[in-house]
Amino acid sequence: MKTLSSIKFNRIVIGLFTLLFFLGCQNDDSDLQVAKFSKDPNVFIDGFSSGLIYAAFSGTDIFAFQVDNKVTYNNTSASMRFDVPNVNDPAGSYAGGAFFTAVGRDLSSYNALTFWAKSSVASTLGVVGFGIDLGANTYPASLSNLRLSTVWKKYTIPIPDASKLKTEKGMFYISAGPENGNGFSFWIDEVKFENIGTIAYPQPSINGGLDTSVTSFVGVSATVTGLASTFNLLNGTDQVVTTSVNYFNFASSNTAVATVDSQGVVSTVGPGTAVITASIGGVQAKGSLTVQSLGAFAAAPTPVKPAANVITIFSNAYTNAPVEYYNGYWAPYQTTQSADFNVNGDTVLNYTNFNFVGIQFSQPTINVTAMTHMHLDLFIPGTLASGANFKIQLVDFGADGVYGGTDDKSHTLTYTSPTLVAKNWISLDVPFTNMPSLTTRAHLAQIIFSGTNVSNFYADNIYFYKN
Repeated sequence: MKTLSSIKFNRIVIGLFTLLFFLGCQNDDSDLQVAKFSKDPNVFIDGFSSGLIYAAFSGTDIFAFQVDNKVTYNNTSASMRFDVPNVNDPAGSYAGGAFFTAVGRDLSSYNALTFWAKSSVASTLGVVGFGIDLGANTYPASLSNLRLSTVWKKYTIPIPDASKLKTEKGMFYISAGPENGNGFSFWIDEVKFENIGTIAYPQPSINGGLDTSVTSFVGVSATVTGLASTFNLLNGTDQVVTTSVNYFNFASSNTAVATVDSQGVVSTVGPGTAVITASIGGVQAKGSLTVQSLGAFAAAPTPVKPAANVITIFSNAYTNAPVEYYNGYWAPYQTTQSADFNVNGDTVLNYTNFNFVGIQFSQPTINVTAMTHMHLDLFIPGTLASGANFKIQLVDFGADGVYGGTDDKSHTLTYTSPTLVAKNWISLDVPFTNMPSLTTRAHLAQIIFSGTNVSNFYADNIYFYKN
């Protein structure tokens, strides 16, 4: 076992990473005769295991990591120490990096990565896991927001599918930021891969374990998200592991409607319905994505107004003004989600589970005093529910340029049937003369959509123009 005296330090910069190499340097020739894919389970046991390299992540304090021989678990020879910087520390904004090997290891006979950890204060590690190797990073798996206490405790990261890790180089990685603006220190020790008999009931999941449905069109692609694996540990807790897409095997129930590739990218290729599912190691994942394809997409009418007479918020036909967001996710009452899509180079806003949503462009605000109208193309898929209405509100922040000041002005217009129809584009041209409460338009900053009995809609070509 190597001692601290046999470890030397080198620092170099490569690409996005600052590499800090901690390597055994007093090897004889026999140390170099390592099997191509060693089954060595040890990562850090009283020091770096054979061939282990450390790389500090870009933006971290590159000196945050040190080998510590004073604070260790169970009086071992050494531990890993990380000193998280305070907020605004010029040396770096957080602590963390990857521990990897130049030659892969065969970890297929283990089912977990384990380690002991403690902190100088009760704290939370942003992420800790394995599978980051400064290369393809094919099979990362991690725990998020891991709570540490001031006493040593053992932690377990179950491996989603160990059969994938026959040439793995990414042994361990970690990232932690300040707690309430303050830095702290934490220690990691006895890091190794194990085969633990008390890990049970593996359950992969996609879409956060939910069965979801989306309306789609030929040519639209979407990526399956919400990937995780859950395992039951000896203490009875369910450990949720954020899981790389590369562990999953995806399938489509109808490839004539939608296909799915190895990266979870779902492509709509025809009309009809297809269900996207997944599995890991033969275990069916909870959750699914049902694609309901309406076939070919009918794009919104192409705008014909001269660009010189237009100020655009959202359109592929013009150059958009600076927009902070197209969905502010205004808590706590907003339910609206975004599922924007692109068809043949045309991006379309898609608002789902709709109650209200805000588009904001306040940095800077926009002067539309010279404009005469607002334009919006609106499409409601499915059927138009009884009593459906759709509202457009324009908000001017006033000369102070901030929301909630004494000089804010706004006006709301409401649309119902027969203006509202389903399954067809509705082109709304709103004259500002119809918005008398909007007494100034020199500092326009928000467009707010709201409505009743309209759960899903598409929007395109949102702009102001003058005749």
